[in-house]
Amino acid sequence: MKLSKEIKTAILVISGVLLFIFIFNYLKGENVFDASKKISAIYDNVEGLAPSAAVTINGHKIGKVQSIEFNGDGSGLLKVTMLIGDNFDFSVNSVAELYEAGLIGGKAIAIIPAFDGATLVQSGDVLTSTVKPGLTDLVNQRLTPLQEKIEKMMLSADLLLNNLNEVFDIQTKDNIKLSIAELSTTISSFKATSESLNELVSDNKSSIGETILNFNKISQDLTSVSKSLSESDLDSIMLNLKSTLSSFDNLLATIENGEGSIGKLMKDDSAYNNLNAATKQLEQLLEDMKLNPKRYVHFSLFGKKAKQYDANGNEIKTTKE
Repeated sequence: MKLSKEIKTAILVISGVLLFIFIFNYLKGENVFDASKKISAIYDNVEGLAPSAAVTINGHKIGKVQSIEFNGDGSGLLKVTMLIGDNFDFSVNSVAELYEAGLIGGKAIAIIPAFDGATLVQSGDVLTSTVKPGLTDLVNQRLTPLQEKIEKMMLSADLLLNNLNEVFDIQTKDNIKLSIAELSTTISSFKATSESLNELVSDNKSSIGETILNFNKISQDLTSVSKSLSESDLDSIMLNLKSTLSSFDNLLATIENGEGSIGKLMKDDSAYNNLNAATKQLEQLLEDMKLNPKRYVHFSLFGKKAKQYDANGNEIKTTKE
């Protein structure tokens, strides 16, 4: 059967239109010959997500993002349409999680499948959406509190510097400079003193050495004395000393109680008075012997009678018989 030119032209035009439609849809991410499912999810923000981004399950790519557009209800939410293969079935209760694919890899969508026995997902279904924080979000979460603390610290530091500026006026600064200068002078003096001490030590090394040797000898002697004391019978010595002190205490107690000659002498007034009177009479006797020795000592070769004297030392004359 021979086709006319008109039929050939019509077939060619229809084929071109169909090819154009196929290429157009393919460039949009649609394949008219592919039985992919078209599902969607709603997000508040899809920054970093682009059409043709991967859609994965457990890290395995099962589809791609077809389009990103506003939801159309005036809320500003974004509707992400995805094309996924029909070789894996999961529940409509599954979750479409937006995550960061890498530092420079943009974002992708991971399907967290649910196997709860609910209706399997079909084209046109809308999945629940979540957003997994990426590295940038985590860094921002950590840096935001740190930034606030740094701002507070900077404010406190600025306040402290202002207070320091108020405290350190011109007079205070001059005083500090003067103190530093005096400190430098003190350090110089200390350095000179240290040098003098070094010279003194250097000049007297021999004397210092002898002093140390003498000190060592004294230490050895003390060690010997300590050893001798430790080896001596200190217990018996202490017992004898204790006994002696006890006897002395008893003697003092006896004297205190007025017992014995010493006790009576110290406690009995009559004994003291008698002793005092006897002492006085002895003094008078010695004085009289000194004044009238002839009264007490008489010596005569011819038997001459001794003269008599009164209490005042005057001679008593007697009549002859």
